[in-house]
Amino acid sequence: MTFQFDKRLLVLIGRGVLVLLAAMLVAAPWIFDLADLQVITELLCLLVLAVMWNLLAGYADIVTIGQHGFVGIGCYAFYAFAVFTDVGPYAAILLAGLTTLVFALPAMIVVFRLRAAYLAVGTWVLAEVMMLGAGKIDAFGAGLGISLPVSVVREFGGNIAERFTTIYWMALILAVTAMAATYFLMRSATGIGLTAMRDNEEAAGAVGVNLFRARVICFLWAAPFLGLAGALITLQKLRIAPAASFSIIDWTVYIIFIVVIGGVGSFEGPVIGTFVFFLIREYLQSWGVWHFIVLGGVSIAMVLIEPRGIWGLLRRVVPGDLIPVSHRPPRGS
Repeated sequence: MTFQFDKRLLVLIGRGVLVLLAAMLVAAPWIFDLADLQVITELLCLLVLAVMWNLLAGYADIVTIGQHGFVGIGCYAFYAFAVFTDVGPYAAILLAGLTTLVFALPAMIVVFRLRAAYLAVGTWVLAEVMMLGAGKIDAFGAGLGISLPVSVVREFGGNIAERFTTIYWMALILAVTAMAATYFLMRSATGIGLTAMRDNEEAAGAVGVNLFRARVICFLWAAPFLGLAGALITLQKLRIAPAASFSIIDWTVYIIFIVVIGGVGSFEGPVIGTFVFFLIREYLQSWGVWHFIVLGGVSIAMVLIEPRGIWGLLRRVVPGDLIPVSHRPPRGS
């Protein structure tokens, strides 16, 4: 009896850690310097990308390696609305997300005709086509890219400190919104179907889960969040360029590492993986190429030891989810 109590205490401790992390993020502008604040802003953007990739690959079985295509669309759409229209830079961020959703509709028609490895390769090819297309548009600097006008940048703050703080708050709001919205999606009837698909896709289809509908919802759900993250990434970098805005390394490969190392198919996985990735990157990036070797080695070791990632290891001793998205039957049933 005492042992069971100790195991339940682990859940409370884990949730307490999450609350402390949330409090630290809220207080970040007052307790961190500008360099650290910029790093945390990037962390929040990658967390959004990781949550969306986990939703697609971990639950809907849409293993995409072309997520960077939608991030790039968000980057370019934000620039277009902020520079070439009078909607204002803040509205341009929202329109970037909407534009990404619009692009996702025809992309979905192509992608959903493919399965398994063909789907993964197809999404990558589609993203590369988007990048090549963006590199042909002279208004966006063609292949070299173009910087944001000073007038647009100043809309987010008259100095560097004010601008970094504004972008940070927007990234925090986006991360909270993405996680909260996805949490409620997973708690809905659609989420029950997605959880069943994660556990056994054939069995889920046999008991009445509409697999195609669930995949459509997830694909269209993720697209605007990827575009919004792309807009904030552009604000951080202050420019767009095909190679950077559509970077497969930054917006897809790293994201896959984050989710795999944290725990694919779990709500906690992307959160854990994002923090682990940043710890490794911040402390080992001075190693040069060895930095990437360590990342690869850690991911391979984790897959061999526990395919469900760090959260899978912790789940062996932690009796419940830290972020409960699963539906449990009533006691006594």
